[in-house]
Amino acid sequence: MAGLSNMRRVPNVSWFVVALGLFAIALLPWAAKAQSILSGGIIEEIRIEGAQRVDATTVRSYMRVNPGEPFDPVKIDSSLKSLFATGLFADVTLRRDGNALIVVVTENPIINQIGFEGNLRIDNEILEAEVELRPRVVFTRTKVQSDLQRILELYRRQGRFAATVDAKVIQLDQNRVDLVFEINEGPTTKIQSINFIGNRAFSDGSLRDEIATSETAFWRFLSSTDTFDPDRLTFDRELLRRFYLQEGYADFQILSVVAELTPDRESFIVTFTLEEGPQYTFGDIEITTTLKDLDPESLTGQITAASGETYDASEVEDTISNLTESASNLGFAFVDVRPRVERDRDQRLINLTFEIREGPKVYVERIDIEGNIRTLDRVIRREFRLVEGDAFNASLMNRSRQRIENLGFFQTVDMKTEPGSEADQLLITTEVQEQATGDLSFAAGFSSESGPLGSITLRERNLLGSGQDMRLSFTISGVASTVDLSYTEPYFLDRDLSAGFDLFRTVKENDESSFDLERIGGTLRAGYDYQENLRQVWKYTLKQEKVTNVDNDASALVKDDEGTDLESSVGQSLRWDTRDKPFDAREGHVLRLGTTVAGLGGDVRFLRTTLGGAYYQPILEDVTATIASEVGNVIGLDYDTKVSDRFFLGGTSLRGFDTAGVGPRDSLTGDSLGGKHFYTTTLELSFPVGLPPELNFRGRLFSDVGAAWGIDGSDADVEDSSSPRMSVGTGFSWISPFGPVVVDLGWAIVKEDFDNTQLVNFSFGTRF
Repeated sequence: MAGLSNMRRVPNVSWFVVALGLFAIALLPWAAKAQSILSGGIIEEIRIEGAQRVDATTVRSYMRVNPGEPFDPVKIDSSLKSLFATGLFADVTLRRDGNALIVVVTENPIINQIGFEGNLRIDNEILEAEVELRPRVVFTRTKVQSDLQRILELYRRQGRFAATVDAKVIQLDQNRVDLVFEINEGPTTKIQSINFIGNRAFSDGSLRDEIATSETAFWRFLSSTDTFDPDRLTFDRELLRRFYLQEGYADFQILSVVAELTPDRESFIVTFTLEEGPQYTFGDIEITTTLKDLDPESLTGQITAASGETYDASEVEDTISNLTESASNLGFAFVDVRPRVERDRDQRLINLTFEIREGPKVYVERIDIEGNIRTLDRVIRREFRLVEGDAFNASLMNRSRQRIENLGFFQTVDMKTEPGSEADQLLITTEVQEQATGDLSFAAGFSSESGPLGSITLRERNLLGSGQDMRLSFTISGVASTVDLSYTEPYFLDRDLSAGFDLFRTVKENDESSFDLERIGGTLRAGYDYQENLRQVWKYTLKQEKVTNVDNDASALVKDDEGTDLESSVGQSLRWDTRDKPFDAREGHVLRLGTTVAGLGGDVRFLRTTLGGAYYQPILEDVTATIASEVGNVIGLDYDTKVSDRFFLGGTSLRGFDTAGVGPRDSLTGDSLGGKHFYTTTLELSFPVGLPPELNFRGRLFSDVGAAWGIDGSDADVEDSSSPRMSVGTGFSWISPFGPVVVDLGWAIVKEDFDNTQLVNFSFGTRF
């Protein structure tokens, strides 16, 4: 039966082939006749029919034949293709009428306007910039399909793989159309799970902490790291590679990264396949050089790695950077440091030899800046640590990029080098992408010191593109209100000198001292850098201070200060700062010296000096120890110091004690009088609390020690002591999407009977 079935199939196929051949033979006369219609004879004229917007002369310009030429089927076919290729016509037909060639065209419509419907996550402006079609442009379905794909790709880059886009064409008169892209954005495509195959040294959880992509969870509603992003996965490959190389796995490889879309198309399952290889340690490490007068022994202190330690690729990079910079400081501007690696797989050792050679002598021919539409060139150029004609230095170029980024004027700063006009010349091209520098912000918060607070700030950080900073703010809290106008020119007279002024008015209720204080005045200031991390600022301040609303039962010292005084003072601040960041620093140190002298006219004469600093040291992974201290002293110059000019301790300055809770106090009224001298010392340990890193929670343990004492002579009965006060406590900080939140619980374990204590100190604020 099987054989019979096969035999029956053959005749059926044969008859089909025969029929097809007969049909083709039957068409041959018609094909020959069609060809003969457009062949033979001379073209006497070319008539254009159907053209409305497109001029007939334009249509003829795309033809490959002209009147007076013979009817050539090849050229006529080429003319047909040429007309279709213009994109101007939806249909083109050619026919012969006697010795005339008739060209009948159907024009593509013109786009009247383009609209978008259903797009909530992406603004119309972004979509309009993405699509290629524009109003008053010829409509073609090919371009529409291309724009559909571009919009879908835009949504996929935002993690919305379930998005759909349809094009709706609305016919209008005069062969015009409205084009509407109907968008169904769909939900964001989340990461359901992240799996690792081949990892033996580290758990899946440890590796998930090292990559930027994260699994979806309810607490990530304000984060986008759990949204699928192919570019982020590419970055994750690099993060994993760096992590393993820092942990000694020099042979580490990522074999594959697979992202599988779940059947419901709502999430992805990501799988990394790894090959860890063995863990290596550093073997012999040495330095060699071919440069005369350069002693390798003098550079051994620049090696950050040590024999016997676990291999760490970042230590190799740091050593190369250190050696390059040290050689440059010794007068060798052109050096090339290359690590020679000898891998002993049996002993699992990596021996390193850093070879210092003479590098090519390369100079900066030109620095080009691109992308700055609003910001002036000179604002960017003055942040460069290199100038045209200098010997090229990679570390100075990197520092230049960091300084430009720190301006806060640009979303991205990209620097790249290109060959110059000569072999020893190169070009530095800096591409920037500007961002908004004007802010209208509203702030709200609460603190245990000031109560509820709110502010409105209008600020332009890049005024007229010149880098100038102007700010106007209004702040009101439970105990104070402030109006402040400030202006800063960062490069006054085109020099590395900042200059500016402040105008202010502050009204504060000092409940702890039974009076209200109003300050109104202005400050002129100028600052400059001695070097990269050392900055000096000078100020002149003229202000009027008014002490009002003094309680009837207030201290005699407070009543003595009632009234209005004019203060004219000169001050300076000197700061050395190497911290990695100003808030929640993890490493580095900061030192501050401040001095103010009042008495250049006015009614008040005093000398106030403060000296403080902090040191941040990582002691374990993501655990930082901090020691901070500050001292201060104010003395009257032939005058008694006022209560408002002295120092108050407590609250954030000495946790565990109330605001102005430490220092001289009137024994009868309980008013805080402030001290002429003070000191504080803090020991603190900050650490993660086990929550996901992206939540930015940090816990801490602390101990504060300090005292404030000393007042000028008075008949009042004052309780005063310079004995140290001490507190211990715990707390946490959270860099929330709504602003920083700080909560501390402090217990005063050493105190005086007249001190005021406080268990909880917290603050919360946000801008929106």
